[in-house]
Amino acid sequence: MDSKATQTLLNELVETLKEGQKGYAEAMTDVEDADLKDTFKQFAVQRSGYINEIEDQMFKLDLKPDESTSVTSKVHRAFINLKGLVTGKDRESILNECERGEDVAVKAYQAALKAEGLPSALQSVIEKQYQGIQAATSTIKSLKSAA
Repeated sequence: MDSKATQTLLNELVETLKEGQKGYAEAMTDVEDADLKDTFKQFAVQRSGYINEIEDQMFKLDLKPDESTSVTSKVHRAFINLKGLVTGKDRESILNECERGEDVAVKAYQAALKAEGLPSALQSVIEKQYQGIQAATSTIKSLKSAA
C-alpha cells in the first residue's frame, strides 16, 4: 500500500474515532444513569487513546494527520443524533444510537484490516484497537438488551 493510501486510511480511522470520542463524551455529560456515565466515559477515553496511537504511527511513517473533516464523516456522522436523544434521557434510544455508531467503527476497522502492505507495527495497532472496538460493541449490545 502506498503512503498516500495509508494516510487516507489512517485519517478515516482517526475521524471515526474522533466522532465516537465526541459522541461518548457528550453522552457522558448529559446522561443521568450512573452505569451509562461510567461506560461512556470509558469509551470516550478509549477512543482518545486510540487516536493518539494512530497519530503516533502516522508520525513514525512520516504521514500527516488530516485536520479537515473527511468526506466519510460528512456523509455519516455516527453520533450525530446522540445529543438530541440524551436530552430526552431515553436509555434505549441512546443505546440504539451508540450501537449504530459502534457498527460504523467496526466497518471502518474491518476495511482497514483488509488493507494489504501495512507495516507490521501499524497492523498490530489496528488489530488491537479492533478488538477493543468489538468489546465496546458487545458491551453496548448487552446494555441495550438489558434495557
